[in-house]
Amino acid sequence: MGDHQEKEALFDGLVEAARALGNGRRAELIDVLAQGERSVDELAAEIHQSMANTSQHLQRLLRAGLVCSRRSGTRIYYSLASPAVERLWRALRETAEAHMGELGELVRAYVGDRADLSMITRDELRRRLLQGDVVVLDVRPQPEYDAGHIPGALSLPVSDLKSRLSEVPQGSEIVAYCRGPYCLYADDAVQLLTDEGRRAARLEEGFPEWKAEGLPIEQSTT
Repeated sequence: MGDHQEKEALFDGLVEAARALGNGRRAELIDVLAQGERSVDELAAEIHQSMANTSQHLQRLLRAGLVCSRRSGTRIYYSLASPAVERLWRALRETAEAHMGELGELVRAYVGDRADLSMITRDELRRRLLQGDVVVLDVRPQPEYDAGHIPGALSLPVSDLKSRLSEVPQGSEIVAYCRGPYCLYADDAVQLLTDEGRRAARLEEGFPEWKAEGLPIEQSTT
């Protein structure tokens, strides 16, 4: 029969993952890695931190068992340790959204007012894909598209969309998606497309939520 000291040690161990996530930059790293494997330099650019700071955050996540790493030549790549890590991150977000009243203000301050932004639900997109009357754009960076995307989606990173607009088929409504509800890539894409006279909407959530529902995905072959 265990004593109270052993029980305390057990519960301290159980919250180690929560401790590792108790930093906004590390949470950002988990959010990016939910899209797929990335190198340290790519991750540093994504969270606007130095390579040294990013490496320190990644090492903390690694010690907590939330990420794993591999070396290829001179570069080190990180990925989530398992789908459970993505579920943990999503549960944390959903809990904060449900119980932290001030979070709504923080979200609005960052993403702006989406009242005039055309949205489409996951279920509606599934139906439209079956009908074949919609063009789907993945506006995340190319490595994230390669790691996994909605079947049939065109890869057009939002930074390239304006210069490559001619690649988007005419006529059908366009649905853009990105990393998730707090990602602005799809918002910017829809605004650009609308300004160009195209019919466009944003997927309410993003690729991780689509994947988490067990819906079909594709990976690029290289």
